[in-house]
Amino acid sequence: MAQDVKTAIVDAHIHYSHDAWSVYPPEEAVGILRDAGLRMAFVSSSSDDGTLKLYALAPELVVPVLRPYRSRGEISTWTGDASVIPYLEERLAAGIYVGIGEFHAFGDDVETDVMQAVIRLAREHRLFLHAHSDADAVERIFATDPDARVLWAHSGFTGVEEIRRMLSSYPNLWADLAFRSEHARNGVVDPEWRALFEEFPDRFMPGTDTFTPERWYYVREQAAWTREWLKDLPPELVENIAWRNAENLIQSAKSREN
Repeated sequence: MAQDVKTAIVDAHIHYSHDAWSVYPPEEAVGILRDAGLRMAFVSSSSDDGTLKLYALAPELVVPVLRPYRSRGEISTWTGDASVIPYLEERLAAGIYVGIGEFHAFGDDVETDVMQAVIRLAREHRLFLHAHSDADAVERIFATDPDARVLWAHSGFTGVEEIRRMLSSYPNLWADLAFRSEHARNGVVDPEWRALFEEFPDRFMPGTDTFTPERWYYVREQAAWTREWLKDLPPELVENIAWRNAENLIQSAKSREN
């Protein structure tokens, strides 16, 4: 069993969108991330200016991921909005981003010109895709680009067997655990999830998902809860899930051939 896990973890699912800026000013938001003991935080925001505010204050902590949404109302319309692509291209020119997302795309949304262009941009810039998607959409992403790197937000909000099928089928698929709690209770990892973690020790990572300002309250709590259930796993697996898998995702995307 792992010893006392004060390990700095990576939170792979943080948003700092425009409605959070006045509730948690940038200095306070960065302070929360630091107080949580995070090694890194993958941050994406609506608009991306929120991410840049935090990155300017803590570039060693904040890992910028470029969201295609300029405001919240674009979640359901963005795949039909051609103006998204020049916006992404302009932002990507800064060279600071490691991924595109988190975006919402389901089923044949992936076949739209906009989503196809996003996959192309990820390939050209060596970025991963952070997809809030069903299994169908993830499969369509890999059909478009078999060498894509995909972080599956919320592990698809699907069950253990479906997650196992997808991870078995796609070696370049990772899964975050944001907004999920069924994998552990009272510091004990669920047996089915334990088997999944042990079968795919290099694919999972924690996340909070601060999709509303109120969710920032839980960043520290989520990190503490994560450390508690990680204690129930073997030390090497603890390290992988806590931070190594997230770092490997970044390096895998950077090292891919175009």
